[in-house]
Amino acid sequence: MRLKDILVHLDASEQGEARLRLAAGLARQHEAHLTGLFTVDVTLPAMATAEAGGAAMLADMLERMRQDSLAEAAKARRSFEELLRREGQAGEWRLVEGEASALLALHTRYADLAVVGQADPQGEQPAARALIEAVLFASGRPVLVVPQVGRFESVGRRVLIGWNASREAARAVNDALPLIASAERTTVLAVNPRQGLSGHGAEPGADIALHLARHGLQVEVEHSIAPEVGDGDMLLNRAAELSADLLVIGAYGHSRLREMVLGGVTRMLLRQMTLPVLLSH
Repeated sequence: MRLKDILVHLDASEQGEARLRLAAGLARQHEAHLTGLFTVDVTLPAMATAEAGGAAMLADMLERMRQDSLAEAAKARRSFEELLRREGQAGEWRLVEGEASALLALHTRYADLAVVGQADPQGEQPAARALIEAVLFASGRPVLVVPQVGRFESVGRRVLIGWNASREAARAVNDALPLIASAERTTVLAVNPRQGLSGHGAEPGADIALHLARHGLQVEVEHSIAPEVGDGDMLLNRAAELSADLLVIGAYGHSRLREMVLGGVTRMLLRQMTLPVLLSH
């Protein structure tokens, strides 16, 4: 199985450039169509709107924001189209205006994979976090989140799967198959595995490893019991020990007052991630 349609969410930052290079590398590997999506969203928070003054002042502020964003889009487009030309890749540029999170989820529904950037873990970026949550919970597609810091030229050579025997984890493993099909090493890690019908069998991770072996993958199974250490910390520590270049997990979330809220382990990993993470819900 190969990816045939990859979407990358772009901006004019250095992180956007790194994200583009990673997505382009995946597109070359899979001979996939690459779509670069830039969203222009000039929606102001309610408080900022109240403080903006009169209607004319508000309209002027919004137009300045829009023009600034369009200038950034032009810069990102030049980088995107130059890469396609240089590499001889198939792809297209899309510029859309409106609510960024809803538009990203909409366009992702027609791709095999969305590549997005980590929200700045040091800053207050509710809009950036909303982008990731929207594409996770509203697109029906897997999401590859690229860290703010670090160089990631490829993914899928050394893979760590965080396995908790949940529906979301099973979905993530299935969605990750095209990325890990040619992995040099794939490790399944069950952290503090629970037993029972809704948990693991007698050998945690053995059943999913057998399933992956039937896909022709060489898989190692591990489980760790350390209740005093957070599951997310265990996954990131083991990823570092394995020099993993991809972490695969199921994303957990629930609805609260119509707002999608990420589960604790997912939220922690997205805040402290040190390698690209593929999430599915």
